[in-house]
Amino acid sequence: MMKVGIDSYCYHRFFGEVYPEQVAPERKMKLEDFLKRARELEVDGVSIESCFVPRYDREYLTGIRGMLDEYNLDCVWAWGHPDGLEGGKNEKAYDDMIKNIEYAVDIGAKVMRVVGSSLAFRFEPHGPQIERLSKMFSDAVRVAEKHDVRMAVENHLDFDSDEMLTILKNVDSPYLGINFDTGNFLRLLDDPVQGMKKLAKYVYATHVKDLIPQKGVSVNEWYFFSCAPVGDGLVDNRRLAQILKENDYQGFLAVEIDFLHPDYNNDEDKAVEKSIKELKRIAKAVEE
Repeated sequence: MMKVGIDSYCYHRFFGEVYPEQVAPERKMKLEDFLKRARELEVDGVSIESCFVPRYDREYLTGIRGMLDEYNLDCVWAWGHPDGLEGGKNEKAYDDMIKNIEYAVDIGAKVMRVVGSSLAFRFEPHGPQIERLSKMFSDAVRVAEKHDVRMAVENHLDFDSDEMLTILKNVDSPYLGINFDTGNFLRLLDDPVQGMKKLAKYVYATHVKDLIPQKGVSVNEWYFFSCAPVGDGLVDNRRLAQILKENDYQGFLAVEIDFLHPDYNNDEDKAVEKSIKELKRIAKAVEE
């Protein structure tokens, strides 16, 4: 059966990243707390956002690897929040990305989510960004191959599905695929199902979002389409999972929540729990 998981970004407020439009939570969370919660929810995998990891020394990361093994959790190491390579202009970020390949190895992850650009660079010309990023990723895959870690570049509110496909074809390596975010294409008004049909064979990891419009928020705001529990919103995640199944996707469906719609009362954990239940239903359905 297709596997189900959680990206730690669902709990970003609890890790200390609170958007200006949000309220701070009453409690904090550590990485170890997140892993324990993942075990309680009986998921198959976790995507660990590197920005919320307190230390990168081998002793700490191998300790986390021990927890993952004990809890029988697959793992994706997620690098690049919030702006990644900044459209290919940040060489220091590139060096950090390369260093993170070693961290992925230490934690036992065979897939590392990476970020090429972001909303901050969305309105800069895309052609030069794609050219720079194609060069950076072409260099990076040679390092990734040596460590047997596959990189998965996310559609990060920057490029549409055709542009993502262009980057993947430019690099043309099995060590670069896509972290397919089911909500971010919708936020660009690029149909996620059509995008998945183009990109499914390149998908190494996922962020499974569901979205509903937020009344009173300008349509120009990225969170106009705010997150809801999977199954409550506009994204046809059932169809997306089916296409992944048809293309022999080997990863897990990782629920991700960034900006929870106010109708859900700032209760990300309850939204995650409901999403996991729905994703398990979807995973079972696509096997039938």
